[in-house]
Amino acid sequence: MCESRSVRGLAPNRAFCLSMKSSTLQIGSFTLDWGSRTYVMGILNVTPDSFSGDGIIAKGDVIKSAVDQAREFILYGADILDVGGESTRPGSEPVNAEEEMERVIPVIKELRKNFPQVLISIDTYKAKVADAAIQAGANIINDVWGFRADSELASVAAKHKVPVILMHNRSNPVSVEVREKLGGTYIGAEYDDLLEDVKRELMDSVKIALKAGVEEKLIMLDPGIGFGKKREHNLELINRLGEVRSLGYPILLGTSRKSFIGFTLDLPPDQRVEGTAATVAVGITRGADIIRVHDVKEMVRVAKMTDAIVRVK
Repeated sequence: MCESRSVRGLAPNRAFCLSMKSSTLQIGSFTLDWGSRTYVMGILNVTPDSFSGDGIIAKGDVIKSAVDQAREFILYGADILDVGGESTRPGSEPVNAEEEMERVIPVIKELRKNFPQVLISIDTYKAKVADAAIQAGANIINDVWGFRADSELASVAAKHKVPVILMHNRSNPVSVEVREKLGGTYIGAEYDDLLEDVKRELMDSVKIALKAGVEEKLIMLDPGIGFGKKREHNLELINRLGEVRSLGYPILLGTSRKSFIGFTLDLPPDQRVEGTAATVAVGITRGADIIRVHDVKEMVRVAKMTDAIVRVK
């Protein structure tokens, strides 16, 4: 069980440490000490069609671009590099496992060679891709479908004994509205009770992981901001994130540049830094352990400042 680390000024149900399954996570020489500070995951999109316009493939020399961006992220304070080879923006086209591996495996190998000290996560829902990525040097599986898209992925995670991030997802391509400036948003997702539905479905993913042999201490959860959720759903989830944290697993929060920010502020992806900062700060006060971001320099500063205010040392 973890130590009693809490948030200044918040009710007990929003404490950082509520019967956590494990107080720390050891990954090689790196220790994630839950509740001590916020960890920052920098996004490396090895895609031509990222919603935020930061896809590395569009920059020419993919491996050099990835290494340069990773070096910058690490310099600014990123703890984890999240490598993805398939866009998950609303309305995006899927790619097959072979094409995805062609994109991400050379990048992961080069990142591991250049930055042996940094954690690398593979953003995929495909078992074949995850297996190859771990062998290439990735440390964590980040699955946007929470082990519900590929029945073999949980077994791959158990075999390699790697940590997993299981995300809530009710995405449905037919319920996407796309606007030229703001991007895609979900207009048809419905919930009987948003928080109860999200928690129940996340625990369904946890059960899949445990049944496959994944150790409980290796499980992290992601409420899936922007995936099968309306703007108001995303806002409510961030504000009530402590209720997801109360499940007892570390929480990753991914809000960076997403369309609910754009629809709230009427701004395109490249002008959503301030909106992202607000979601990150509130998310940390509600118990987020990891933030997944594009703008690493700015969000590391936001996280450090928010930690200084709310985390009890």
